[in-house]
Amino acid sequence: MSDQYVHWFRNSAPYINAHRGKTFVLLFGGEAVNHENFRNIVHDIALLHSLGIKLVLVHGARPQIDENLVEYGLSTPYHNGLRVTTREALRCVMDAVGAIRLEIEALLSMGLANSPMFGAKIDAVSGNFITAKPYGVRDGVDFGLTGEVRSVDTDVINKNLANHHIVIIGPTGYSTTGEVFNLRAEDVAVNVATALQANKLICLGEREGILGDDDERLLREMIPNEVDQYLRNRDIDSELLRHMNAARDACREGVKRVHIISYARDGAMLQELFTRDGSGTLITHDPYEEIRTAEIEDVGGLIEMLEPLEEQGILVRRSRRKLENEISHFAVVERDGMIIGCAALYPLPTSPGEVPAGEIACVAIHPNYRKSSRGSELMAFLENRAMSKGLRQLFVLTTRTALWFQEQGFKPSTVDALPKQRLSLYNFQRNSLVFSKTL
Repeated sequence: MSDQYVHWFRNSAPYINAHRGKTFVLLFGGEAVNHENFRNIVHDIALLHSLGIKLVLVHGARPQIDENLVEYGLSTPYHNGLRVTTREALRCVMDAVGAIRLEIEALLSMGLANSPMFGAKIDAVSGNFITAKPYGVRDGVDFGLTGEVRSVDTDVINKNLANHHIVIIGPTGYSTTGEVFNLRAEDVAVNVATALQANKLICLGEREGILGDDDERLLREMIPNEVDQYLRNRDIDSELLRHMNAARDACREGVKRVHIISYARDGAMLQELFTRDGSGTLITHDPYEEIRTAEIEDVGGLIEMLEPLEEQGILVRRSRRKLENEISHFAVVERDGMIIGCAALYPLPTSPGEVPAGEIACVAIHPNYRKSSRGSELMAFLENRAMSKGLRQLFVLTTRTALWFQEQGFKPSTVDALPKQRLSLYNFQRNSLVFSKTL
């Protein structure tokens, strides 16, 4: 058992506890079912189920429907990315959806020794959970038996989830008159997630997530308005377009977190759910990472951040009691419940004629996040706070990080430049360098 594995397993514990009893809706297309990694995805689904997570699987069937249409010598046009479903083509839809459901159920039933599924007791259920209505005529096009979601039978789904079943829902729905409609899987997933008030919607696509302007940098987090801007500025593949639209709509309808990850990468879902930085893109209204004023509950995280630097002599040692008494002076960077950065602003007592001043102290960033702009963002946060308090000058005393503070706009100063009351507390044995910045 390697140290890296032990470290990962211990650090996954907060996520295991946080996810237990929650409801996740997983969306994946027929392309994912055809992919060689799908068997591993099913193993991961079984693992999530064993950890007490309530799972609803919503699958698509586009490539399977296309194969059936070719076999029967049929074709169906698309309009605005949506299939026009004829009555003749509906049989191809139903056959494809039924075959995928059976394949998923079979994979969830595996229990071979020496396999990830050994010992797993999983009951998967499906049924007429979705009531649908005709999509109708749009832009002069009659969509036939293509439909849209009218309602979701949340009572029956919740009863199955409470009985520890995995619920499987395909891209079909039923009308009150007994007709079957072909639905878009993304619309089904959004309606199911919002009706169940799911904690997460997870979209499994071919890509790792959403890429930035350079098409190389993965965007780790977005809000719905940023998704709107992204979609206006570029032409992207249809699957990602559908997933981004679904993510934005679900988020605006109350689903707190929507994840876009890859079905092709082994373990992507586990990395997304049980590590702090994940593997794909998170769409959320709630701040996944924010800079805020510290609270008394943050003292434990501050101690964990500061102790290593205190032991190295980079920072002056502070007791828990001192931190508790001075907590209102601190700002922290919180990332998904973990303190990854901190800094403090202390207004300095000044004598008549002295410029109102403050001191920046305890600047620390978690080692995993030092190659970023978080330190600069913390400084900007505290500088804004200082100006709001009427301070016009900032001082910092440092022994090891003089260059970094100079990069933040601080200039070399002298001990004698400190306000008199702060000068009286200067530790000449520590011999810290003094820098200042005019606001």
